[in-house]
Amino acid sequence: MIDRHHLETLRAVERYGSLTAAAEQLHLTQSALSHAMRKLEQRIGAPLWERDGRQLRFTPAGQYLLGLANRILPQFEHAEMLVSQMALGQRGSLRVGMECHPCYQWLLKVVGPYLEQWPDVDVDVKQEFQFGGMGALFSHDIDLLVTPDPLQKPGVHFESVFDYEQVLVVGPEHPLAGEAVVAPEQLRGETLITYPVAVERLDIFTRFFLPAGVTPARHKVIETTDIMLQMVSAGRGVAALPAWLVAEYGRTIELRALRLGEAGIDKQIFLGFRERDAGIDYLDAFVQLAREIRWN
Repeated sequence: MIDRHHLETLRAVERYGSLTAAAEQLHLTQSALSHAMRKLEQRIGAPLWERDGRQLRFTPAGQYLLGLANRILPQFEHAEMLVSQMALGQRGSLRVGMECHPCYQWLLKVVGPYLEQWPDVDVDVKQEFQFGGMGALFSHDIDLLVTPDPLQKPGVHFESVFDYEQVLVVGPEHPLAGEAVVAPEQLRGETLITYPVAVERLDIFTRFFLPAGVTPARHKVIETTDIMLQMVSAGRGVAALPAWLVAEYGRTIELRALRLGEAGIDKQIFLGFRERDAGIDYLDAFVQLAREIRWN
């Protein structure tokens, strides 16, 4: 039988690189750990790792069980944390995953008032789940997913909480700075700056350039909003961002916002959560507050 301690051992070996280090982290002797894992290998009839010099390399069976450990153990640990909090009279914790680079600034507007209203609930924001949030929801690594592009799947419910417009951002000296609306053809010679996101997930391509059969001259990737907008303000390129975010940064950086096409590009921020979690009071309260908060 595969027990939880077997999975914890596999995870520790993968994290720390050796049986000695894994045993130390798990507060076991190396001989006890090795004996337990040898018994498991005998039981399943397959080795879990092999030596490669001083390193341990997982076999296919070991890789499979390691994947199982990485999916299941966070659920055990989260459940234990929640039960401990309940025993102490606390409500719990809310883990929020981000699947949207600029949504972090929006989320800050919600988290502050929420913490005031729910002092017994801790909020943890996990940005490492950008663009992999559905898996994080199903594996119980997060409780809420913030995304502008919900992927509808059984077991997950999405609520639209914030409407906004995607706009083109240019610097104050850009030739288009005085325009209200921009057409795809006007950007053929431009350097487009985006976050490190696949082109098929970028609205500026899927809803603006590609339908018109146009591509910008260059495509530059920058991870941080601050640097991106400094580059735009300096005339080093253009970007497509939420209008509310441009307005916020426009207080300190000189920028111009243009509508993308006559109809514009309308977007929404969604909060996704597991359907069986509907009715949890502090989760429902976060969704409701997110609907009420508006960007000034």
